[in-house]
Amino acid sequence: MARTKSSADWLSRHLGDPFVKQAQKDGYRARSAYKLIELNEKDRLIRPGMRIMDLGSAPGGWSQVAGKLVGTRGRVLATDILPMDALPNVDFIQGDFTEDVIVQQVLGWLGGAKFDLIISDIAPNTTGIDSVDAAKSIYLLELALDVARRTLKSHADFAAKMFQGPGSDQYLKELRTHFEKVMIRKPAASRKESREVYLVAKGFKG
Repeated sequence: MARTKSSADWLSRHLGDPFVKQAQKDGYRARSAYKLIELNEKDRLIRPGMRIMDLGSAPGGWSQVAGKLVGTRGRVLATDILPMDALPNVDFIQGDFTEDVIVQQVLGWLGGAKFDLIISDIAPNTTGIDSVDAAKSIYLLELALDVARRTLKSHADFAAKMFQGPGSDQYLKELRTHFEKVMIRKPAASRKESREVYLVAKGFKG
């Protein structure tokens, strides 16, 4: 099948992207790793020994960063519908985190404990229609917040991607009812033309 002009343009931009090149050089699975690295440098999210959940983890860029930072005394639980290759200090559950069977597996993994941090770089299958993509993003964020309410420790943190658009303000308002402080970040590795931003919510009220 012939490559369309739009896909050829995307491939050209992708291969010329300095973060893609840097990820290949540094051994990261995805350029998104640098987004979490920057968020962590600014907001001090990850410490050695922490128990972290990565929602929508494949191919594993964020889990890879988190696994390195928690070290052997910590652990990351990654979940995704898609398969993901193994990483140091990371356990993986494949499945839809909105389904109760997966939630039960997560609770079983916790063994009565709770997470110190939940991170999510999950994105919906985009359509190119901003309002549609934003609505899909908010839906996933609402589900992620529901998981956070069930599994986060008091005073723990939450960091997730959001596509700005209809529903964003309402979601931010809801997030602020559950956390002491909520910030909006735009990491350098997030493409300028993208409507994605990252929400960093600190101090879960429980």
